[in-house]
Amino acid sequence: MAETVQFDLVSPERSLASFAVEQVQIPGADGDMTAMAGHAPTITTLRPGVLHVSGPEGEVEYVVTGGFAEISADSISVLAERAIPRADVTQEDIDGMVQAAADALNKAKEVFHNEPGPVDDAAKLLADMVAMGTHIGLNPNQANL
Repeated sequence: MAETVQFDLVSPERSLASFAVEQVQIPGADGDMTAMAGHAPTITTLRPGVLHVSGPEGEVEYVVTGGFAEISADSISVLAERAIPRADVTQEDIDGMVQAAADALNKAKEVFHNEPGPVDDAAKLLADMVAMGTHIGLNPNQANL
């Protein structure tokens, strides 16, 4: 049996999970990573994606929209901007997340003239939201984008 570590997932609304796990696959802003027992201390930001958790009780996935993860040798804490168990995510949820990202991109284009950084960041967020929806089998309505 693999070693376990304490896993905690918290969003602003509530604590979603707190249990022992063998590994957590994290959608990091700088690339996906897998955290396990004995991992070097790390803090990473999250991009929109699926957090995959494996443990003695089975596997569970959560859709996250951003935040950060703090990893140590004996614990993994994820503080997500928004987190929903994948099984509970609806087409309406994905469409709302994509629309919010599209609105943020349009606002960035209006506010930041000739400043590609913020506009590029907003465009990346939108692309990540669309990719996340497609990844979990819910294709966002993109007609207005």
